[in-house]
Amino acid sequence: MKKFLLLSVGFVTPTPEIMEAWGKWFGSIADKTVDSGGFTSGIEITREGTKELPLGLESITGYLVINAEDMDEAEKIAKTCPIITGIRVYEAMSM
Repeated sequence: MKKFLLLSVGFVTPTPEIMEAWGKWFGSIADKTVDSGGFTSGIEITREGTKELPLGLESITGYLVINAEDMDEAEKIAKTCPIITGIRVYEAMSM
């Protein structure tokens, strides 16, 4: 089994219906879930300095680490998510 990182991208205030759908979705993949969480604010640090990251359509707003056989299975799981804007899927590599 491999690990995959699903990043929720974009922020739109969720409706009660979306929140309910998310709860059901998380329940349906509980056996695949390793860790999950969300973000409310952030900063980006570069050689030029530090800047605040506003919450908007380009923001990374949450993460989910899942177990899946391969990228195809991870994609199938991600596609069932009640997405508000988008999800990015990456295979995680152990260091």
